[in-house]
Amino acid sequence: MLKKLRQLGPGMIVAAAFIGPGTVTTASMAGAGYGYTLLWAMLFSILATIILQEMTARLGTQAKMGLGQAIRYKSTNKFLKYLSFGLVISAIVIGNAAYESGNLAGAVMGFEDFPPIFGINSLLLLIGITAFILLFLGKYKYIERFLILLVSIMGVVFILAAVLLHPSIIEILKGLFIPVIPEKAGLMVMGLIGTTVVPYNLFLHASATKTKWKNGDSLNLSRLDTILSVSLGGLITMAIMITSAVAFQDSPQEIDGIEALGEQLKPILGDWSTYFIAFGFLAAGFSSSITAPLAAAFATSEILDWKDGLSNKKFKMVWAFVLLTGIIIASLGIRPTSLILFAQVANGLLLPILAIYLIWIVNDKALMGKHVNTKLINVIGVVVIVVTFLLGLKSIISAFEII
Repeated sequence: MLKKLRQLGPGMIVAAAFIGPGTVTTASMAGAGYGYTLLWAMLFSILATIILQEMTARLGTQAKMGLGQAIRYKSTNKFLKYLSFGLVISAIVIGNAAYESGNLAGAVMGFEDFPPIFGINSLLLLIGITAFILLFLGKYKYIERFLILLVSIMGVVFILAAVLLHPSIIEILKGLFIPVIPEKAGLMVMGLIGTTVVPYNLFLHASATKTKWKNGDSLNLSRLDTILSVSLGGLITMAIMITSAVAFQDSPQEIDGIEALGEQLKPILGDWSTYFIAFGFLAAGFSSSITAPLAAAFATSEILDWKDGLSNKKFKMVWAFVLLTGIIIASLGIRPTSLILFAQVANGLLLPILAIYLIWIVNDKALMGKHVNTKLINVIGVVVIVVTFLLGLKSIISAFEII
């Protein structure tokens, strides 16, 4: 069993990708505002993510294709082909550039006093340079091991915090298995699902499994990797919700900064609580700052049929664009309103479309052979598509501030 655990990795990259500063903030707000009530939404999100990511892992290990490659293979109609290509490239590359600024800004939240270099926060610059070096080396195993380390750190930080606060086990179980949507909590439910079921992770995971496992007999190992890693990521997110729920159980409130987030740990850490949360944000932002550019490069290279993977010059140009754009925007302190608006709209459209594409692809016997979806997986997949469609619709409406 220990030997198998040492071979895990692609699933952990997915976990590192969805646990960013946005996830930490959203989970904290959910716990602070609604207690344990919305834990069921995270449980659903974990199950939905496992279902979708297992399909992409199967695509990578059995068909030896990334999702972008598979979309290109299946898109025989020219109009749909170019529509799909344009939507994916726009949403993933431009959208991830916008989100990258949030990842980097979130990583240095609580470390604003670091001395500037060329007018840029020195810690922000260090994170950017480290991410650049890891991606430039193009060594998958280095990236994978670094992200496993960061996810492990996040796990220790947040799970330990939740345990030390002695939460109510009965209330946790009720929150997990009795779905309730309190008044005005609809957007928060969508937010929790949206921070976990991430469109670009579908590209990232298929490409990572294809790169990690060269032989076709790795299916069971890839499934174990997916289930354990996504579950760990979900457990970390739940731990953040539980920590906030305990800390603010007598006075539910909105969280508007790292000081408020630190309040939840004051009973056990005192004045060190803000630094503890800041470190959690650093790990979350750092991990996502690597996966967002990597996913954008994988999606673009596969859609446009670029060869040589991580060592391709065009591949490097894509991740460099995403990373450098994020550094520039984060260092200027400018909220990239128009880019974030575009990213919300594009990803709102992209998530259910990609889920439909994915089910279509993994039911193709010419590609998947005997490893096509079972009827049960298809039914669950359809349920996930309906929910992600509603999530996408809500995201679009929210982006235009209609609600």
